[in-house]
Amino acid sequence: MIRVHRYSRFFYAAIALLVFIGDQLSKAMVEQFVPLHATVPVIPHFFNLTHTHNAGAAFGLFSDSPTPWKTGLLVAVSLILLAAVVTVAMKSRRLQWEVGVALALIMGGAASNLLDRVRYGRVTDFLDFYFRDYHWFTFNLADSAIVVGALLLVIHLIGGE
Repeated sequence: MIRVHRYSRFFYAAIALLVFIGDQLSKAMVEQFVPLHATVPVIPHFFNLTHTHNAGAAFGLFSDSPTPWKTGLLVAVSLILLAAVVTVAMKSRRLQWEVGVALALIMGGAASNLLDRVRYGRVTDFLDFYFRDYHWFTFNLADSAIVVGALLLVIHLIGGE
């Protein structure tokens, strides 16, 4: 089992910052160069860049809801969850590197999507993977980081270390 020392928290902060910056830059590029609802084929029959806006939660949940307090609720829940992840990361005396990387990925992705919800009331999604007529939900880099971080935590917990 690998244990990481205190100075390595800078490494985890760097990962979170890279995720945050990468997500913000990629969304800005899509906003600037791909018209809303346009599709740019990247790998035919598998992957497109498709510029969409998501005012709902992950995977478009509640995006069509007309509820006026939806954005406020999503921001509040995101803040609470982000604060919980930061608290766990900061209060842990020694993080195993897998847990540190997982929490950093989650923090960077959650912070980026949270900033978009506060600024615009929505996030920009653009990664569109599909096979034949089946399209996965369009998502962004922050969503990817959050999912990968959560999977790393689950794998770590299942592994029992």
